[in-house]
Amino acid sequence: MSTFGNIEDSGLRWGVGSNERRVALIRRTNGRPPSPYDRSRVSRSRLAASPPGCSFRILTAMAEQQQFYLLLGNLMSPDNDVRKQSEETYDTIPGPNKITFLLQAIRDASAAEEVRQMAAVLLRRLLSSSFEEIYPGLTLEMQTVIKTELLTSIQQETLPNIRKKVCDIAAELCRNLIDDDGNNQWPELLKFLFDSVNSDNVGLREAALHIFWNFPGIFGNQQQHYMEVIKRMLVQCMQDQANPHIRTLAARAAASFILSNEGNTALLKHFSDLLPGILQAVNESCYQSDDSVLKSLVEIADTAPKYLRPNLEATLQLCLKLCADTNLTNMQRQLSLEVIVTLSETAAAMLRKHTAIVASSVPQMLAMMVDLEEDDEWAMADELEDDDFDSNAVAGESALDRIACGLGGKIILPMIKQHIMTMLQNPDWKYRHAGLMALSAIGEGCHQQMEAILQEIVSFVLIFCSDPHPRVRYAACNAIGQMATDFAPTFQKKFHDKVISALLQTMEDQSNPRVQAHAAAALINFTEDCPKSLLIPYLDSLVQHLHVIMVAKLQELIQKGTKLVLEQVVTSIASVADTAEEKFVPYYDLFMPSLKHIVENAVQKELRLLRGKTIECISLIGLAVGKDKFMPDASAVMQLLLKTQTDFNDLEDDDPQISYMISAWARMCKILGKEFQQYLPVVMGPLMKTASIKPEVALLDTQDMENISEDDGWEFVNLGDQQSFGIKTAGLEEKATACQMLVCYAKELKEGFVEYTEQWLQPSPCPCCWSALVFEDPSISPRCGTSCATPSSSPSAQSRTQTSCQKSCTLLPKCIELMGDGCLNNEHFEELGGILKGKLEEHFKNQELRHTKRQDEDYDEQVEETLQDEDENDVYILTKVSDILHSVFSSYKEKVLPWFEQLLQLIVQLICPSRPWADRQWGLCIFDDVVEHCSPSSFKYAEYFLQPMMQSVCDTSPEVRQAAAYGVGVMAQYGGENYRQFCTEAITLLVRVIQAAESRTKENVNATENCISAVGKVMRFRPECVNVNELLPHWLSWLPLNEDKEEAVHTFDFLCDLIESNNPIVLGPDNANLPKIFLIIAEGVANESVKSEDACSKRLANDIRQVQMSTGLWTQCVSSLNETQQKAIQDLLNTA
Repeated sequence: MSTFGNIEDSGLRWGVGSNERRVALIRRTNGRPPSPYDRSRVSRSRLAASPPGCSFRILTAMAEQQQFYLLLGNLMSPDNDVRKQSEETYDTIPGPNKITFLLQAIRDASAAEEVRQMAAVLLRRLLSSSFEEIYPGLTLEMQTVIKTELLTSIQQETLPNIRKKVCDIAAELCRNLIDDDGNNQWPELLKFLFDSVNSDNVGLREAALHIFWNFPGIFGNQQQHYMEVIKRMLVQCMQDQANPHIRTLAARAAASFILSNEGNTALLKHFSDLLPGILQAVNESCYQSDDSVLKSLVEIADTAPKYLRPNLEATLQLCLKLCADTNLTNMQRQLSLEVIVTLSETAAAMLRKHTAIVASSVPQMLAMMVDLEEDDEWAMADELEDDDFDSNAVAGESALDRIACGLGGKIILPMIKQHIMTMLQNPDWKYRHAGLMALSAIGEGCHQQMEAILQEIVSFVLIFCSDPHPRVRYAACNAIGQMATDFAPTFQKKFHDKVISALLQTMEDQSNPRVQAHAAAALINFTEDCPKSLLIPYLDSLVQHLHVIMVAKLQELIQKGTKLVLEQVVTSIASVADTAEEKFVPYYDLFMPSLKHIVENAVQKELRLLRGKTIECISLIGLAVGKDKFMPDASAVMQLLLKTQTDFNDLEDDDPQISYMISAWARMCKILGKEFQQYLPVVMGPLMKTASIKPEVALLDTQDMENISEDDGWEFVNLGDQQSFGIKTAGLEEKATACQMLVCYAKELKEGFVEYTEQWLQPSPCPCCWSALVFEDPSISPRCGTSCATPSSSPSAQSRTQTSCQKSCTLLPKCIELMGDGCLNNEHFEELGGILKGKLEEHFKNQELRHTKRQDEDYDEQVEETLQDEDENDVYILTKVSDILHSVFSSYKEKVLPWFEQLLQLIVQLICPSRPWADRQWGLCIFDDVVEHCSPSSFKYAEYFLQPMMQSVCDTSPEVRQAAAYGVGVMAQYGGENYRQFCTEAITLLVRVIQAAESRTKENVNATENCISAVGKVMRFRPECVNVNELLPHWLSWLPLNEDKEEAVHTFDFLCDLIESNNPIVLGPDNANLPKIFLIIAEGVANESVKSEDACSKRLANDIRQVQMSTGLWTQCVSSLNETQQKAIQDLLNTA
């Protein structure tokens, strides 16, 4: 028997008795559940016929339900404590009981509407998040009652909002009742759908459309069978002239169905004639203050843009009309523009065929950018507020940036250039501001075309650094900073004198701190990518200006508390020092005392950003000037950092100091080297805490997303079926920085970091750390704080601006090679295998997508450029996969082969003759490693790679030839007896490649040198496979190897073997070949093919010294060399 206390009693327990008993309360012949507020009626109607004891149970259940109503009310309480305690109480109620209580509340017409709505929301969430844990455990009778009650409620409910939320519950339940074979286990709902959509009751038609909109996959595996019925249903409702709301719902439902079938080309084509009705609904609903159908159109443009192709002109014209209509809300106008901009990203080639409409949209974007408010306090603001992404100005700027990147400069620059020039001559400051911001926005997308007229653009922009209006001067700084980034280093090389002068002059604008700060931000952008040699002549002037401003602003901070300019100037100093490096040493003492003073005293909460930037500045200056200059201050700086680190746990999660601190420690590690190891115990705890942040993720439907804003730190990916995957990105930047710093410590401290790798990688590696290890290149360059970069508001724009890493990061392979066998446990291998398998599968999938795009009717030259960029990124990932496998094979040898077999078929797929050359190259490299490190066991995979490798020796691609030739060499060196026949057959092919007419051209030489090395390895390790005496003179004539240094060492080692064994063919009769051998050695040393640290260099030097003993022979050999070659021989003798 349940006992109840007050709803806020922490000891409250919810009944866990018979679920059927509670369901019985819902069942009534008239479909109306009993109300807890009408006990007398319930008693008369139910208790009179009840058996003995039943009345007590019903009264108890009634009391429980009434308590539950109170709980629902408290869940909506504005008091956080009450709400939190209520949530905890709600969580203790068993799932089946929750369903009963919630369903009862929903059906109780006498309960408050907000209570019923809350109950409906909670029931839908329960089915969404805990269906598998609760529903299958219910009795069949209870499952049937739930379904029946939901349908009855939809039919009888009179309040539209409640009916809509019950429809959401029904859709969610049905979504979970589609089994793995696509069978809908709730056929009654389908019948209800068909009956309702044909009903005279408008409410039921709305309900049917709402359910279908919410779950367009409701037909499961019967969708094809009902295809014409679905289409007729949607057409019929979209033509309902008497009910505009039905037309709107039908359009949304049609859009939802299209989105859920985005990959079904035939279906999209079949439903293309619904698009005019959707467009009509977009137009009508917008003027009824409803932008829901317009949002659906944006989703179609993003997810299924090809669906719009048959009516693209009409779609674009409608969006252009709506965007231009100032009677609509800003959001509606922006959404209309968003359709066009999104198409520029998802279907650029298709949109390029409609340049007239694109040209008409550009003035609309510029007009939005002019929509600025007068603000007399703007120039004096000391706090930079985040951009208002709902404003027309920001939306227009973002749209311009994205459409320029999407369609390219060939199309956009001619459309916009004259508009911008006209705006810059307008007497209204808003137009001049917008024109300059437009230049900032299009730089990335119009890079190539703007670069040709950069002189004209820069000269024009610099004029506005002296504009009478501060916001125009601000925009000029923004344009300079953006161009400094977009056109680096060309911009710096061509315009350094004019730009530095203009920025320094603008930084003196004491009466407009915000302009002053933005000039400093532009200087950061400029110096970040400025070649050191160009910056040095301006160093005195830069330092003088920065120091004067810093001192003045430090005084202002003390007297007035203003900090904005000081924050930017500190970062400017850091950026200048970072570029100047050791040339900054003379200015070190000018800045360091003040910077330390800021860190010591800027402890107030509002100065956290300033303190963080100053910590960054100190560490960057220390890195620039070097250990010797920095050491006198190192101890004091370390103590300041340690004090902050000690207080680390007291910092709030969003404290900007955290990421600055993490990066500063890494720079201190680079400065101090091995001496930094003593600080690891202090540093690693907070660093691991940050690196281990687990982002909050959620699977949300449309209803949930209405209550969550991207301003709360959430970003979403649409999954279809009205569901989205959400991730809260707060803290992710810090997490990524922390992972990168772990990488830095491992690189700098090497074996000194080994004891922490177990902490890092155990018990299971953090996915972010794996990502940083495997596919990212850590950087500890200055974080530039407020930059002049144009903001990107949409997730797609953010995704576009995140350029893939182009530097080769070898940290994980190096870690594995350094720590050797045993550094990875079974969990690591399992996770690493999953990552590599996923990357390979993604690689093949991406290639298929590119192939499909090349067959598309909209394929053009610009599409091909994009596809080639994508291909390069994919190949980069493939190189990382190869690097990691190389380190695993070299460390674990044949023990790792069973683990490798999960990847085997994917690697075999790479070396198929039909694959692109890069696939075959890296696939062969992986098999090369298998042979080199896992033989003789490698031979069990010979059936997969021997024949492709043999065919690849003479491949048309030099990269593939190189990989195959290397494979022949390692087979000879490590493969063993099993590979004898292959080595024999390969010799003829190798010689053919070496003797080809263009074998030594730039593109072929590396492959050829690998062939030469492979021939040498076969003669050296498998002499029985070849006529050595016949081949040796040819091989000697092919030496030395000048490009592939690694293989050159192998050839010189073999040459030493031959010389030291007095091989008659190599030495020749009476040592006649020695001058030729001297020439080979001299060229090898001169070209650095042989270095003093190579083991063979000492052997070569000893061989030469043997010749020195014979004066005549020595003279003969040396006299045949030129001056450079003679010096090389002498250098070898002196260093080896």
